[in-house]
Amino acid sequence: MPAAYVQYSYLGLFWNAANLLICFVQSMTRGHFTVKCTYFLILTELCCVCFHLSRKPISIVKSELHKNCSHVMEAPSESSSSQQPVLHPELDCSWKPFDRNNYKQLLGAMDYSFLCAYAIGMYLSGIIGERLPIRLYLTVGMLTSGLFTCLFGLGYVYDVHSLGFYIFVQVANGLVQTTGWPSVVTCIGNWFGKGRRGLIMGLWNSHTSVGNILGSLIAGYYVSSNWGLSFIVPGVIIAAMGVICFLFLIEHPNDLKIASAQSSASSNQVVVVKSEAEPSAISFMGALRIPGVVEFSLCLLFAKLVSYTFLFWLPLYITKAAHLDAKKAGDLSTLFDVGGIVGGILAGVLSDKMGKRATTCAVMLLLAAPTLYGFSMMSQFGLGPTIGMLLVCGGLVNGPYALITTAVSADLGTHKSLKGNARALSTVTAIIDGTGSVGAAVGPLLAGLLSAQGWDQVFYMLMTADFLALLVKLHLDNFKGDFLSI
Repeated sequence: MPAAYVQYSYLGLFWNAANLLICFVQSMTRGHFTVKCTYFLILTELCCVCFHLSRKPISIVKSELHKNCSHVMEAPSESSSSQQPVLHPELDCSWKPFDRNNYKQLLGAMDYSFLCAYAIGMYLSGIIGERLPIRLYLTVGMLTSGLFTCLFGLGYVYDVHSLGFYIFVQVANGLVQTTGWPSVVTCIGNWFGKGRRGLIMGLWNSHTSVGNILGSLIAGYYVSSNWGLSFIVPGVIIAAMGVICFLFLIEHPNDLKIASAQSSASSNQVVVVKSEAEPSAISFMGALRIPGVVEFSLCLLFAKLVSYTFLFWLPLYITKAAHLDAKKAGDLSTLFDVGGIVGGILAGVLSDKMGKRATTCAVMLLLAAPTLYGFSMMSQFGLGPTIGMLLVCGGLVNGPYALITTAVSADLGTHKSLKGNARALSTVTAIIDGTGSVGAAVGPLLAGLLSAQGWDQVFYMLMTADFLALLVKLHLDNFKGDFLSI
């Protein structure tokens, strides 16, 4: 059996230490596969929470980048109250270059630069990820993501007012964040069979909403006093989690045995063994030919368009519609993600019970469109109705999105046409999520353009996207084949 040897070095020592830690995990959970699965789910959940946590601050900080500079503040004065108020622009002024009248377009361009880079990078990330150790690939992605997230916040610290700087950071961060999703979904597919994927991944996919909630709370805590920390703190968190991931992530249940064998080898070298019988990675076109991949990719495009428009624009909408400050709007927007947690779990449970993932998505999409219209109407009638509609919208919008990106991707990546080749999972996941990310890029951009004509136009766009996603689902029902049960 061919083997490659890495000479003793600090990297080799670090790799050996990581394998010893994995062996420690094995010894602590010996004979308890359920405990090992729980450990794995918690670790990957935390990794994904950190990815989403680091994406959220931009939506909270938007209202701070462009304040209401026409607000008039009165300076303390011993003169009569009839004296004209004094404007203090240094106390209530926007952050250049977002102080212009086209600030919505500039903020939308930042969203678009991140999401467009994410969408393009995702197609490449899955192909690269299948050819590299997942643990190392994921770690590098988390460390670099932490770096670029912190860089955005350092723009405040060093008084940077260049739009090009912020666009560059967003593009770079979008590219490196593509390492996350294909890696963790591949690991999930390795650990769990198809029968209970809906429930397990519905619970596990709560990381999206949990990350958004934590990101909102962290960013909201600092946004009014020092918005740079709204980025720096999440950046440090995801980088630290990257180190933990490298030390403790177990890619496959079989890796426990491999790590045990490697730990008994000489401490001066790391042995990397490649099996001659290992299946080759699937090609991009080969993944596209898997039944259902194209259809679910298009459906996710429209579903993610809606979800990410809420992600990036909901706090600003609440600020304008409910006349709340940035912190309160950010806190209130977390209710959309709370509803998303419930919706993701409910979608997973229903799809497992019925054995029809496409049907489950179709029903939730059918209900989501009129609910979005209801939210645009009810948000004008006070805080109570707004809270209720945020919860319902979050569940119906994020339910199909969560189901497609997790259970459906894993099912398609282990489709019987692959004849047991599990190495297709990363590429299939990347194709589906990459196509969805095209919608995620287009949605916030359109929202930035349409909001200039009124927020009603934005909600009409969101409802149209939901109906288009539903049409793609109905197209699936016209086919005969085993992927109808997906």
